[in-house]
Amino acid sequence: MSRLEQRFAQLKTEGRAALVTFITAGDPGYDTSLKVLKGLPAAGADVIELGMPFTDPMADGVAIQLATLRALDAGQTLLKTLQMVSEFRVDDQTTPIVLMGYYNPIHRFGVEAFVAQAKEAGVDGLIIVDLPPEHDAELATPAQASGIDFIRLTTPTTDDARLPRVLERSSGFVYYVSVAGVTGTGSATTEHVTEAIARLRRHTSLPISVGFGIRTPGQAAAIARLADGVVVGSAFVDKIATAESPEQAIDGVLTLCAALAEGVRNARVS
Repeated sequence: MSRLEQRFAQLKTEGRAALVTFITAGDPGYDTSLKVLKGLPAAGADVIELGMPFTDPMADGVAIQLATLRALDAGQTLLKTLQMVSEFRVDDQTTPIVLMGYYNPIHRFGVEAFVAQAKEAGVDGLIIVDLPPEHDAELATPAQASGIDFIRLTTPTTDDARLPRVLERSSGFVYYVSVAGVTGTGSATTEHVTEAIARLRRHTSLPISVGFGIRTPGQAAAIARLADGVVVGSAFVDKIATAESPEQAIDGVLTLCAALAEGVRNARVS
C-alpha cells in the first residue's frame, strides 16, 4: 500500500477530507522552502504537492509563475528538488509528497534516472500537467512500476467519452481542476463541484481531490464536505511573495495552513 493510499484510507476512517498543500520547491530560496516543507505536516497538511520549477509554466497563473521565477533565480534545479524531498524524509516517513510540474525538465534529466532518484528520495506521486494520457507512457509506466503513483488531471471540459481514457492507469488520487484555465483564477460553485464529483465517482473508485481557486478556510470546508481532498496552492505562494523576510514567509504559510486545516477537519462535524 502506497503512502497516498494509506493516507486517504486513514482519513476515510476518520471521516474527513485531506488538506493537500502546494508550494514551489526553492521559493524564495532553498533553505526557506525546506523549512516551509518540513513545517507543513505539523501545521495540518495531509498531502504535499511540491512544484518543480520550469521556465515555461504555461498552466500556471501569475502567482505560481512568479514563484517559479524566484526559485529558478535562487538556483533551484530538479536535482535540488529531489534533494529537498530526501531531507524532508529524514524526519517524516509518513506524509505523502507529490511532485507537480512539466515534462521537459524530467525529459532532460532522463526518465530512468529521474524515476530511480525520485523513488530513492521518497517521492510518492507525480502530476505532470502537460502530458496527456496518449503521450505519458514513457514516464507513467516506469514510475508506476517503481511504486510512484501517476495522478492525472480532470477538468469541467473532460466529458464522459474522454474520462475513461484520462482515468485509465491513474493511481493515488484524481485531481479535479474545478475551474478551466490557469491556477489561482476564480473558484467553482459547490453545486458545480457536487455534480462533477458525482460524475467522476461513476468512473473511478480513486479518491477525488479538488483544487484551483481555494483560498480561505470557509472555501476549503465547503469543498471538504464534498471531496476526498482539498488542494490549496496559490494562497500559500502569495504568502511567500508578500513576505518581507524568510521568517515571515515561513510563518505566513504555516499559519494559513493551520487555519485551512481547521476548516477541513471541522467541515463534516455536525
